[in-house]
Amino acid sequence: MRKPLIGLTTYLTDARWAEWDLPAAVLPAAYAECVQRAGARTVLLPPDAPEAAPDVVDQLDAVVLTGGEDVDPALYGAEPHPRTGRPVPVRDRWEQAVLAAALDRGLPVLGICRGMQLMNVHAGGTLVQHLPEHVGHEAHNARPGYFAPHAVTTAPGTRIGSLLPGSRQVPTHHHQAVDRIGAGLALAAHAEDGTVEAVESTEHPFVLGVQWHPEMGPDGVIVEALVAAARRGVGRPG
Repeated sequence: MRKPLIGLTTYLTDARWAEWDLPAAVLPAAYAECVQRAGARTVLLPPDAPEAAPDVVDQLDAVVLTGGEDVDPALYGAEPHPRTGRPVPVRDRWEQAVLAAALDRGLPVLGICRGMQLMNVHAGGTLVQHLPEHVGHEAHNARPGYFAPHAVTTAPGTRIGSLLPGSRQVPTHHHQAVDRIGAGLALAAHAEDGTVEAVESTEHPFVLGVQWHPEMGPDGVIVEALVAAARRGVGRPG
């Protein structure tokens, strides 16, 4: 049996390498590496026209919505906070279309950081635009370019709770978070300060979102579970 093929969404941004300074579709290598270690093949999904998403997703066995820029507050009916980053509409539109196509096809989906937030917004939920104002500290985003560890506790009876029972330290870097949880999603983990740290679908077999970065930590359970779910679908009719 072939290895499952998992699509990873990407940034679309200016980048510099060697003598070049050009717009580029980029993604930290750790995302692909952790999926490959878990036994899958990977393909990058740079922003494209939303109408292309069903055709692209038809070639995949699972999707990872990766981290990155802040989701446009207009998508959940809010005015931008002064600390909210400039929106990237082409990425927001593309990833919502990829998510919708994956859900329609019944594919496993894992949202990481921004990816979880986008899943929540797609489900009609809202976001906290600058978390330190709500929790009174900077522990979720201690300093630029650094993944700060902090404790999360998973909810018993959830899929994430069964994969990672109890409390543990996770690598994190975010200044926004889920506020009102969207329809069809349930709380699956929280931080000590009450911040939503994971959600999961109540309607689909494997649609999970985590606020932390499993690709940056030594515990690959979440990604391994995604690959196992994708493997179960390999060879099914399109």
